[in-house]
Amino acid sequence: MLRRSAEFAPVCFHSNHSPMTRVTKYLKPYVLKMFFSNKYVSAQVVHSPTSTTVIAASSQEKLLRGELPNTADVAAAAKIGQILAERLKLKEIPAVAFELERGERYHGKRKALVDSLRESGVKLI
Repeated sequence: MLRRSAEFAPVCFHSNHSPMTRVTKYLKPYVLKMFFSNKYVSAQVVHSPTSTTVIAASSQEKLLRGELPNTADVAAAAKIGQILAERLKLKEIPAVAFELERGERYHGKRKALVDSLRESGVKLI
C-alpha cells in the first residue's frame, strides 16, 4: 500500500477558498457595475465581501429626467458618472475596481461614465 505525501494532498476547490475570492475580498472591496439599456443608463458600486449595493445612480431618477434631453446617450452616462462620484465622496470611498466584461469595449457610454468618475477624483483600480 502506498502512502500519500503532503504534496499529493487533495486541493480544496470550494469557492470561498479560491485565490480570486481572496483578492477581491481584501484588495478590491468596492466594484463598479454598469448597465446600459436602450432607454436608460445605470451604475452601482457593490461592496463585494458582503455583496451589498453601497451607492447607485440611474438616469431614471426624477431629478435627472428634467435635466437630460436623452436618458440613454453618452452625455447621460457622463452625468451619471459625476453623480456617482459625488455620492462616493459623501460615503468616503476613495477608490473602486473596474473591469470590463468579456466582449465589452472601453468605448462610448462606458468610456464616458468611467472618465467622468476619474475626472471627479475617484481612483479606479
